[in-house]
Amino acid sequence: MYEVELKVRASHDAVRDRLDALGAERTGAVTQVDTYYDAPHRDFAETDEALRIRREEHGDEATTRVTYKGPLVEAASKTRQEIETGVADADRFDDILVALGFSPAAVVEKERERYALDGYTVTLDTVAGLGEFVEIEREAPEAAVETTREGAVAHLRDLGLDPDDQIRTSYLGLLLNSSE
Repeated sequence: MYEVELKVRASHDAVRDRLDALGAERTGAVTQVDTYYDAPHRDFAETDEALRIRREEHGDEATTRVTYKGPLVEAASKTRQEIETGVADADRFDDILVALGFSPAAVVEKERERYALDGYTVTLDTVAGLGEFVEIEREAPEAAVETTREGAVAHLRDLGLDPDDQIRTSYLGLLLNSSE
């Protein structure tokens, strides 16, 4: 499966109003702290890959997931292979990665508000050090990537956002670029 994602900078207030008018369902809010790792055997910045541990809090619940993100597969969106699984103990998994030669590279902190809209997830992100963004995404098999992206573009327009303003750089990349 591929994650087809479009992301733009946008003020959340206007987007919330449009989501309401379109009948989107608010599905929750979470706080995420993502720790990204550098690999000992290749440069993820060069290969456009990522490995992260995500600690997520929603209400009184906390979960941890480890995710590998492959390189982008098309120029028109942030579509990439994503492999993810739950982890019972983030600190122990960090210990395993460090023992294998991986090293923490950066931390990205986000407040996320999620909505469901016609099979897509619309996320209003507030990213520490970067500001407000809107993401629209959906998983798709390889054969449906293009039509899924076209649907995401249409929904961006429905939200009053310009798909041409799309940012293909990850939050990690944006943070690293802003600190240079």
